[in-house]
Amino acid sequence: MTDKLTVSVLGTGIMGAAMARNLVRAGHTVRAWNRTRAKAEPLTDDGASVTDTPAEAVRDADVVLTMLYDGPATLDVMREAAPALRSGAVWMQSTTAGIEAVPDLAAFAREHGLVFYDAPVLGTRQPAEAGQLTVLAAGPVEGRETVTPVFDAVGARTVWTGEDGGAGTATRLKLVANSWVLAVTNAAGEVLALSKALDVDPQRFFEVIDGGPLDMGYLRAKTGLVLNDGLTPAAFAVTTAAKDARLIVEAGERHGVRLDVAEASAERFERAAELGHGDEDMAAAYFASFEEGKAAQ
Repeated sequence: MTDKLTVSVLGTGIMGAAMARNLVRAGHTVRAWNRTRAKAEPLTDDGASVTDTPAEAVRDADVVLTMLYDGPATLDVMREAAPALRSGAVWMQSTTAGIEAVPDLAAFAREHGLVFYDAPVLGTRQPAEAGQLTVLAAGPVEGRETVTPVFDAVGARTVWTGEDGGAGTATRLKLVANSWVLAVTNAAGEVLALSKALDVDPQRFFEVIDGGPLDMGYLRAKTGLVLNDGLTPAAFAVTTAAKDARLIVEAGERHGVRLDVAEASAERFERAAELGHGDEDMAAAYFASFEEGKAAQ
């Protein structure tokens, strides 16, 4: 198998578009599709081809990469692509789909002769654009020589979690990691909200934790977006964070554990979206602390 592949990218939002660009830079032939074609069109300037249908995008592809909203959306798009799928092609499924969706996606792959890799990624806009994502991957050893060049083009490292993509071990790890990320994001927002309510300069808080075990770059980055009016363009949108938080809550319920922080995170993201911040960076969960949303900043 040559290192230069034909890769179909289905879904060119924040993450998918960045991944497509890095695949082109790595020398691969990229055919991209997005439900709203206008969002994919800028990729032509980078050397990718943009197609009108998923079937056009996947025809004769070595690798099909899906980066869509959720599991049902992914299955719908793959069904549209089905007539043109090549038996033996690799499917790199990177949508954060949730535990319950993975078996259905893996079953579709088997029905159509695809080699299935459960391969969600860790990272947001900036690491995606830099090709510095962490790929969490599960799938058969046979076939990895095809998918590894794609992983290498979009990520800085790959963490293998198993040889059966349908078991969802990579997705499980992604949900665990996201539970921490979303909790910290909401905690950062509440720190700023409480500081405002108590008339405390947030910089005094940062002075207190500076250099200690409670200090972290992620906390400073997310609070900085709120304080410096940097919520657009989003690195990771509120609406997508809300969806992922619900997947975490559902996973906990299915496996008999209470995830009160994840439930609160989901509610805060949903409230922020209702207040008009759905397309902003997930740090905009800050506004869920106020009745008047942005007016309270």
